[in-house]
Order: sequence, then structure tokens, then C-alpha cells
Amino acid sequence: MAVWSAFFLAFSALLPLINPLGSALVFLGLVGNAPPAVYRNLARSIAISNVIFLGIFELLGSAILNFFGISLPIVQFAGGIVIAAMGWGVLNQNQSSSVRGKEEEYSDQGPEKPSNLSEKIFYPFTFPITSGPGTLVALLTLSAHVSGHTVTSHVLSHLGVFIAIVVLSIVVYFCYGYAPKITSKISPSTAHGVLRVVAFILFCIGVQISWNGLSFLLKTLLKG
Repeated sequence: MAVWSAFFLAFSALLPLINPLGSALVFLGLVGNAPPAVYRNLARSIAISNVIFLGIFELLGSAILNFFGISLPIVQFAGGIVIAAMGWGVLNQNQSSSVRGKEEEYSDQGPEKPSNLSEKIFYPFTFPITSGPGTLVALLTLSAHVSGHTVTSHVLSHLGVFIAIVVLSIVVYFCYGYAPKITSKISPSTAHGVLRVVAFILFCIGVQISWNGLSFLLKTLLKG
């Protein structure tokens, strides 16, 4: 079924980019020593903001492509390369290096007071800590890739991508809302090992999407 096919494709592609566990470490460092209720309230607002943010971007993806006159095969070919490169980068990075990079980027901010945290729900908590530029590129590519040939398949495919966004945002809520407990029980090596496996899947997805676009371009060239 188109909706579940798009869901699993989007979920597996976006999971290592959003990286809820890794991002939760950054979130924990920014919030600091705060009551559990503060973590849960912030996590709820960030999850809702992430759904709205990515949902709007997915909705406008086709309009963006049409505005710039970019064809679907080109997006599949170029976007697939980008996604594969992201997966390859995660596979070859040092343990927790991406998390340390984010921590260094926002280290000057330090733990915030609860009264100031609500002002940063979208930036930097939603963008770019939770969903960064790489997530937006992958989402744009996925939106173009899953577009069906009929209205029904088109709607169902995009519904599947949106469901993946909602599910991932729910995972973000639990990782952020219970960040102190989760980070104390899951070792960094375990989290990194799981991330490596998912990153390999992301690499394969990128290669597959890129090949789909390239094969269509080659067929068009041979026919011409």
C-alpha cells in the first residue's frame, strides 16, 4: 500500500538525520538542571513545532520544485546523492562526534532559565537541533520521490510521509521529555551502534533514489 511504503521509506530516511537520542543530549545540555515537568512541557511544544515545521515544508516541496523548474528525476538523482552522502558521513564519523559538534556550537549559551526556554521552541530547539538543513533536503527529496502518478496514490504517499513525521516527533517528545533518565541508562556506544545500522540503511535509500532518477534520465537520453 502506498501510504505504508512511503511511511517506512520516510521514517528510515529521516530517523538518523533527526537522531532523537543524539539531539536529546544537546537538549539536555541546554536545559540543564530543571524539574521533570519543564522537560516534558518543552518536549511537547518542540514535538508539535516539529510536526508543523516539517509538515509545511513537505506540503510546499512540490511548489518549490515547480517554482525553480526542477524536474522530478533531477531531484531524485541529486537528492539521492545528498542522502547517501549523509548516511556515509554518519557511518564514518567518530563516536558521538556529531553530538559533540552540536554541543560546541551551542556551548556558549549554557543552561537556560525555564522562563527563557519557551522563547526558543522553534530556534534553536526545533531548527536546527531537532530538524536541521539535512533533514529538510531529505524531506524535499522524499516528497518528490513518493509522488504518485494518480491523485489517490499522490495523496496516500504524502500522507505516509506525514505520518512518519508525526511518529518521529512523538519519539522526539519521549527522548526530550525524559532526557535525563534515558541518557543515564543508555550507553553512548549502544546508541552509536544503533545509529550506524540506521545510517547504512539511509545510505542504501539514497543510492536507490539516485538510481531511480538516473535510470529515468538515461532512458530519456537514449530515446532522444
